[in-house]
Amino acid sequence: MIIDIPEGKDPIGYVWGEMVPGIGVAAAAFSLAVYEHTTLGLPEFEAARLRIAQINGCLFCLDWRTDRNGEKVDEAFADHVTNWRTTDAFDDRVRLAAEYAEVYALDHHSLDDEFFERMSTQYTQTEIVELSMCLGSWLAFGRLNHVLGLDAICTLPSHVSAG
Repeated sequence: MIIDIPEGKDPIGYVWGEMVPGIGVAAAAFSLAVYEHTTLGLPEFEAARLRIAQINGCLFCLDWRTDRNGEKVDEAFADHVTNWRTTDAFDDRVRLAAEYAEVYALDHHSLDDEFFERMSTQYTQTEIVELSMCLGSWLAFGRLNHVLGLDAICTLPSHVSAG
């Protein structure tokens, strides 16, 4: 952790909300909007999100599972994301979401007409834009949290003991 967090302060709330309120509050609103306003199905959303988390190495993001009205991907899903090229657990749409996430994060200059022709067989233009914005959010903010060490000191609400 390279940022000093005052005693009793929530690390994310302090860094994002108090240290840089003019930027952090807007970034947090964008991050939340990705989850609250997505029209993407849960499997493709989580395949893309988890692939970015794997690439970023963000511990918090790797541990997180998006909950949609009580529905989450199962525990084996992350292993399928790791093996997105060969898993038989994904349909073409989910596999493309994982592929897009990986190439977006690691080699975005290689995203060419052929790739987007394949994307267009499974996604509308609106969905491609939406997924791209989601990827940008996860790449930026998951990487920020990991680089600053916030991911190692934040605890998911589901992991906090009841007392």
